[in-house]
Amino acid sequence: MMKGKTFDLQDRLVDYSVRIIRLSESLPDTKSGRHIAIQILRSGTSPAPNYGEGQSAESRMDFIHKLKIALKELRETEIWLKVIMKAGLIQPSDLVMPLLKETDELISILFTSVQTARENEQNKE
Repeated sequence: MMKGKTFDLQDRLVDYSVRIIRLSESLPDTKSGRHIAIQILRSGTSPAPNYGEGQSAESRMDFIHKLKIALKELRETEIWLKVIMKAGLIQPSDLVMPLLKETDELISILFTSVQTARENEQNKE
């Protein structure tokens, strides 16, 4: 059962990365558009490989560390998405809303995963 959940989340994070790539490509070719495209491309494609590395972590603490990096990058991506919306860089801004919703859901999933892994680590001691 855990394998199925792991695969589904990893697949979901890969799909998220692809959506971020497409979004970055649709930003305007302006100084600010290029800057934000690079930033969101970096932060928004990072969670999938970090989660993948966590799946083969050397220890539970290493697993937690990788998930925390993925979580940090998702939070940064969330801010960039809000900047894109407020600056009106993609019109209509409704096009960004589903990606922002997915970001929030992934943040919740990874936050819960980190909390659970921490509790399991503490219970092991």
